[in-house]
Amino acid sequence: MDKFFKLKEHGTNFRTEVMAGLTTFFTMAYIIFVNPSILSKTGMSWGGVYVATILAAVIGTLVMGLVANVPYAQAPGMGLNAFFTFTVCFALGFSWQEALAIVFICGIINILITVTQIRKAIIKAIPQSLQYAIGGGIGLFIAYIGVKNAHFIKFTAEFPSFLAQLTNPEGKLDTLVANGEVVPAIVNFTDSHALLALIGLAITAVLMLLKVKGAILLGVIAATLIGIPMGVTTFGTETHSVTAIADTFFKLDFAGLFSDPSRLFIVLTTVLAFSLSDTFDTIGTFIGTGRKSGIFDDKDEVALFSGKGFKSKMDKALFADATATSIGAVLGTSNTTTYIESAAGISVGGKTGLTSVVTAVLFLACLFLTPIAGIVPQAATAPALIVVGILMMESFGKIKWDDLEEALPAFFTAVLMPFTYSISNGIAIGFIFYVITKICNRKAREVHPLMYIVSALFLLNFIVAAVLNL
Repeated sequence: MDKFFKLKEHGTNFRTEVMAGLTTFFTMAYIIFVNPSILSKTGMSWGGVYVATILAAVIGTLVMGLVANVPYAQAPGMGLNAFFTFTVCFALGFSWQEALAIVFICGIINILITVTQIRKAIIKAIPQSLQYAIGGGIGLFIAYIGVKNAHFIKFTAEFPSFLAQLTNPEGKLDTLVANGEVVPAIVNFTDSHALLALIGLAITAVLMLLKVKGAILLGVIAATLIGIPMGVTTFGTETHSVTAIADTFFKLDFAGLFSDPSRLFIVLTTVLAFSLSDTFDTIGTFIGTGRKSGIFDDKDEVALFSGKGFKSKMDKALFADATATSIGAVLGTSNTTTYIESAAGISVGGKTGLTSVVTAVLFLACLFLTPIAGIVPQAATAPALIVVGILMMESFGKIKWDDLEEALPAFFTAVLMPFTYSISNGIAIGFIFYVITKICNRKAREVHPLMYIVSALFLLNFIVAAVLNL
C-alpha cells in the first residue's frame, strides 16, 4: 500500500490517510440524501437517484484516488443539482431524461478540453493574485457553508428594533416584508442544533490550539456523541434497494433533446452554463486547496504544462473529474464534481489517493447500510467546515490590497463565492474585473489571451441568462 500510494514520499502514513478519508466523508455525506430530494422533484425516482448518487461518488472518487493519487472526493454537486431541477427542467421545460443527456454532453466536453490540455492552459493563465483570491474565497465559502449548516444565522423579514426605527419612523417594515426582503441575523442559541454546533466548534478549536492530531475528526465524533442525549444525533432505519438504479440508469433522451430545432440555441447555452460552472468549480477547488497543502507542487506544475501526456497529478485529477460527470449522467444524476469539502480531509493531513479510497469505501457501505450516512448530524460537521475555512484564509495575506489593480478583481473573486453560493461565479466576476483593470491601466498585453476568451464566455453566459430570465 505504501508503495502504491507513495505514502512516505508524500510525508504521510496509513493512519493519517484513513482519518482524512473519514473526515471528508462525514463532511459531505449529506449529499446522499439531499441530492435525491432535489432531483426527485423533476419526477425522478428518489431511490434511483439515491443509488445513482452513491455509485457516482464511489466511482468518481476511486478514479481520483487510484489514478491521480490525490485526496479529493467527488459526488453530484450542490448548486448544479438545483440548476438541473429548477432551471433546466422547471424553467426551460426539459424532461429529466433530456436534462441527463445535457449533463452527459457537458461531461464529454469536459473530457475533450482536458485531453486537449485547454483546462491546463487556463490554470496556467490565471494570474497569481487571483489564485490567492480563489484560495481565500473558497475558505470563505466553506466557512459560510459551515455557519449556515450550524444554524448560527437565520434569515428573517424582521429588522432589529433600532434599525427598524431608522428605516421607518413608525417602526413598520410593511414595504420590505411585502417585497420579500430579508436580512440575516444571529440566532439566540435556544435551538439544540445550533447549540450542539457551538459546542462542537469550541471542542474543535481547543483541540486545534493544543495541536492534537486529528483534531477536526475528533471534534466531529465528540459532537456526534454529545448530540445523542440532546436529540440531534439520530439513528435511522430506512434502507433502499440497489436495484432502484434501474429507474434512472441510462435514461438519457438524446432524441427528445434535439427533436425540436427551435430549442437548439437553448440546449447549447445550457450546456455552456453547465460546462463553465463544472469546469471552474473544479479548477477553483484544485487551486484553492492543492497549492497550499503541497499536493500540487512546483514539480507537478512543470509536468502539467510540459504538454507530454498525462504525467502530472493535477493532469490526472482533471481527467478523473471530467469523466465523472458523464458517468454520473449515465447512472442517473446531475453533474458529478470535485467537492470543496475535500479540504476538510486535506486539512487533517490527507495527501494521497488513499484518502479518496477510504471515502469511496464509506460511500459504498451506504448502499447497504443507509443509516450510516445519517448518523452524523450537520451540527457535528459544521464546525469542521468553519475551521477549515479559517485555515484557508491564509492566502489573503499574499494579496497586495494597497494596489487597487490587484485588489479589485481579488476582492470580487473572493467575496462573490460565498455571496452567490458558487465558486464559478466568483471566478467569473474576478476574471472580468481583472481584464477591465488591465485594459484601463493600459496593460492589456499583460493579460493572457485565454483570460480574454474565458472572460468573454463568462460574460456571454451572464447575458444569455439575463435574456432568458434565468
